Amino acid sequence: MNIYRGCTHGCIYCDSRSLCYHIDHPFEDIEVKQNAPELLEKALRSRRRKCVVGTGSMCDPYMPVEKELMIMRKCLEVIERNGFGAALITKSDLVLRDLDLLCSINEEQKAAVQITMTTFSDELCRMIEPNVCPTSRRYEVLKTMQENRIPTYVWLTPILPYINDTQENLSGLLEMCADAGVKGIVCYNMGLTLREGNREYFYSALDRLFPGLKKRYEKEFGLSYVVNSPYNGRLMAHFHSFCEKYGLIHDPEQCFEDIVRLPEKYKQLSLF
Repeated sequence: MNIYRGCTHGCIYCDSRSLCYHIDHPFEDIEVKQNAPELLEKALRSRRRKCVVGTGSMCDPYMPVEKELMIMRKCLEVIERNGFGAALITKSDLVLRDLDLLCSINEEQKAAVQITMTTFSDELCRMIEPNVCPTSRRYEVLKTMQENRIPTYVWLTPILPYINDTQENLSGLLEMCADAGVKGIVCYNMGLTLREGNREYFYSALDRLFPGLKKRYEKEFGLSYVVNSPYNGRLMAHFHSFCEKYGLIHDPEQCFEDIVRLPEKYKQLSLF
């Protein structure tokens, strides 16, 4: 489910700005699905089998507007009341407001919290993700979830060529993940995707923040949809090696399977 359309985090690379999603107004002009809790209640009551309800793949459910509207919290209340699981993706520490509900859901079914992390440096984070808490605070969120035995996963994406595609950045983020006890890391490649809509916004941000880098992108990547770092092979090898060493799930599909897997509530008893 997506309870909002648009976002105010201001991340310079956001794919959700792409024209293919048909948001025909300024992306920061948030559309609110005010009846989302009622629609969710109806949908869950009609399901015969329990499952995990996901949100956050298109728009962050914990934007500042959520502080007042509390739609995400109401949806979590619906999920808890109906005995379903929940899996959310966010960059915001506002998720801690709903820790009580997440713990309650996790006791009965499963609550999985996924945090996007792209830059080890808070200074760089504030440049490319200006209107949301920095990486160090997201690390604290992961640690709090760990203390409350809520399974966590990290989206290590996107990695922007010539900006955060360094060994130092990757190693710093991976060390954070291991220390915070995350179960898995979703990372397809060291790069990003660009298409009509988000490409133009991203390039204008490059002109403002990293003068001259736009021309390098245009020369090397043209109109490519997949824009991988020239260091992709070396960085991905380090990523997989680190995850193997620390026992972290690092295949995206295996991460998704783990996120939506509900615990076995009833085990067959032995006759002996």
